[in-house]
Amino acid sequence: MDFKALMNTKEYDFLRTNERLGDRIMILGLGGSYAYGTNNEGSDIDFRGATLQLPSDLLGLTVFEQYEDKETDTVIYGFNKLVRLLLECNPNTCEMLGLDEDQYLIKSKLGQELIDNSSLFLSKRAIKSFGGYADSQLRRLQNAIARDTLPQSDREKHIFKSVTNALNDFNRRYSGDHQNGIRLYIDKSDNPELDTEIFVDADYKHYPLRDYTDLWGAMRTVVRDYDKIGKRNKKKDDNHLNKHAMHLIRLFMMAIDILEKGEIRTHRVDDLPTLLAIRKGEYMLPDGTFSPEFYEILEEYERRLDEAAAKTGLPDNPDMEKVGRFVERINRYAILGEEG
Repeated sequence: MDFKALMNTKEYDFLRTNERLGDRIMILGLGGSYAYGTNNEGSDIDFRGATLQLPSDLLGLTVFEQYEDKETDTVIYGFNKLVRLLLECNPNTCEMLGLDEDQYLIKSKLGQELIDNSSLFLSKRAIKSFGGYADSQLRRLQNAIARDTLPQSDREKHIFKSVTNALNDFNRRYSGDHQNGIRLYIDKSDNPELDTEIFVDADYKHYPLRDYTDLWGAMRTVVRDYDKIGKRNKKKDDNHLNKHAMHLIRLFMMAIDILEKGEIRTHRVDDLPTLLAIRKGEYMLPDGTFSPEFYEILEEYERRLDEAAAKTGLPDNPDMEKVGRFVERINRYAILGEEG
């Protein structure tokens, strides 16, 4: 596909006409499956990029985080927000600095400098960030499989575990004297459609309403997602599960590259046979679960990530003085139109 020709169509006129974009764009490249090389005929086209802030963003009262065009699935980050995300080794933004040359649609001189300085942002924080994303993908797989294959009483236990995790996560984020105000447990159900179900005992006093609604919202989301099983489209959902499984392994691959080699490699050319086999469903069994071979692959990458994390030469945190000097120079150009 000729992505540069697509970028020049009327649908993407905002790239040229928006005051924050145009010649202020530093980089614009492929995102998602086309960036990884795992695309198929049904893959969406995603563009991701970064743009210079306006002088008023840096010196005045305007605020700019990112530009998003939902019709074309294009996201372009303001430079300062991009830097904040890169400093945390955020996988979605790290990917933008590790594309192949022909996967960049726009790349200014400053954009090339950003790519050349990608090592400034790499640190052991990648262990947590990439590992966290991988863990979320694994949970999605486990939850979906549990919804589809377990008896109702066992499925309720799985929901209970997920809701408890949501409650514990909430308690970690909102410290206070109220963490023991709710008790979850499973008991026999009076509902004729259920053998057992989760019950709640709650005792809260003088509790902030906003925190209370956030708490119940987090647990309600878990239960609601499980209840969607009655509307399942098996073929569509199996495709999604295979895609999640593929991205789970891809995240491990990218994290290992960062920790072992200090490089970001988004286009997984050498790994495509494995990734595409997972995406095509070659590791999914007829009952909707994954084969032992898939879990052997997963365990091997988990082992390799642990080993890479223990041996990496990356610093614990980025060198903020160096990052600061780089950011100041780029933003000076954004204001003055000249380097200094």
